[in-house]
Amino acid sequence: MAEFCKQFNEKTESLYEKGTPVSVQLTALSDRTFTFDVRSPPTSYLLKAASGVEKGPAKTNHEKPVGFVTPEQVYEIARLKQKDGMRWHLPLEGIAKSVVGTAKSMGIHVREADDDDVVVSQVDEK
Repeated sequence: MAEFCKQFNEKTESLYEKGTPVSVQLTALSDRTFTFDVRSPPTSYLLKAASGVEKGPAKTNHEKPVGFVTPEQVYEIARLKQKDGMRWHLPLEGIAKSVVGTAKSMGIHVREADDDDVVVSQVDEK
């Protein structure tokens, strides 16, 4: 366990700032060796950081968003998520749509930085 902590800290100190939640896939073998893969932080964490929101609303109000992100921020989050092992084959546009859907469910709208009223993109309602 101590060896895992040491290797994990070494691997993540250059990737993310301290306190950033990350997913880890750990494989422990019967001979007491292990391998692990560090994945990107949760999309909700990245959206909250990008929008400056500390906590999402208890109930989403689509009329009154809790925060805003720009399309550029959405694509930066999508690029980061695309580096994860399970998403390398997915197109960036598809991952970005998923990020927009997560933002919408959190009450965060996507809009241009200089635009106060117009929402640029939202996932289509089905």
